[in-house]
Amino acid sequence: MKEKYTIPIYQKIALDLANKIHTGDIKEGSTLYGRSILAGKYNVSPETIRRAIKLLEDIDIVESIKGKGVIVLSSDNALSFIRKYEDITNISSYKSNLYRLLEDKSKIDNDIIITLNKILDYSDRLEVINPLVPIQFTVESHCKYIGKTAAETKFWQNTGATIVAIKRGDELIISPGPYIVFMENDILLVVGDRYIYNSVPTFLYD
Repeated sequence: MKEKYTIPIYQKIALDLANKIHTGDIKEGSTLYGRSILAGKYNVSPETIRRAIKLLEDIDIVESIKGKGVIVLSSDNALSFIRKYEDITNISSYKSNLYRLLEDKSKIDNDIIITLNKILDYSDRLEVINPLVPIQFTVESHCKYIGKTAAETKFWQNTGATIVAIKRGDELIISPGPYIVFMENDILLVVGDRYIYNSVPTFLYD
């Protein structure tokens, strides 16, 4: 699910005013236009302008002085405010990229599962052993390695077989890696030469 950060209108106005203060278009010590004029300029309500000014006041960029109006205090604080929102924009961009990558990963994982299922379907029809076709072995209750990882048991070193996936209930774990823990009723999908038909059961149960 994608998440998008949108800056509220009053913050955009505050950011625009801060930019103008930083660049010198609006000078330190000068007085900002009144709310009504700013509301007309930005085509928003006076209340939106009030919120924008309040935001700039809270971080000491401007100050509202009764009888004088809104006085510009600090170009440096305006720059700090601008940089803060640049950071927010960057974070939002990174998050969007992350969501896109996660979506791509989900699609790739799904494609892997579909392809693996096709291979398994064809493997059931093959009589000739193919080293690239996964063979299934079930981890039964009397397996001596239940609760241990593939790395701890040195599965590959002892069997010559590589675990490409594990069926665990309704879940299919792709490329489980050396730290996957063997559990009862796991179905190991392994590839290797013709000797793994004997080496894997012997390793698991003898």
